[in-house]
Amino acid sequence: MTSSLMILIAGPYRSGTGDDPDLLAANLAALESAAWPLFRAGHVPMIGEWVALPVLRSAGADGLADPLAEQVMYPTAERLLQHCDGVLRLPGASRGADQDVRIAEERGLPVWHRIEDVPGYAVGGAA
Repeated sequence: MTSSLMILIAGPYRSGTGDDPDLLAANLAALESAAWPLFRAGHVPMIGEWVALPVLRSAGADGLADPLAEQVMYPTAERLLQHCDGVLRLPGASRGADQDVRIAEERGLPVWHRIEDVPGYAVGGAA
């Protein structure tokens, strides 16, 4: 059994959406599609938006266009990376996900570009 890792799932969230709620929801669903396979492989999946969006709402922001979003969205992922053991970078253009990868690499954390390459994936079974 591979030891449990906290893995940040990084990929497009706002990129290319124009902040359209339906497109944002679709991007979040794409990120979340990697959560179960990681969990089944024995890991703790983490997505920055799972933390950042409630923080943003509790700060009184009225959406991603609110100036507070810049103070919450990227900094949340950066703070999470202090606790994560690696990053799963999903396909698609994303400035934030690229920043997550850069930070992870600077900290010496592994970055996987295919879920199949995450330790324990085969043990937990395919999604």
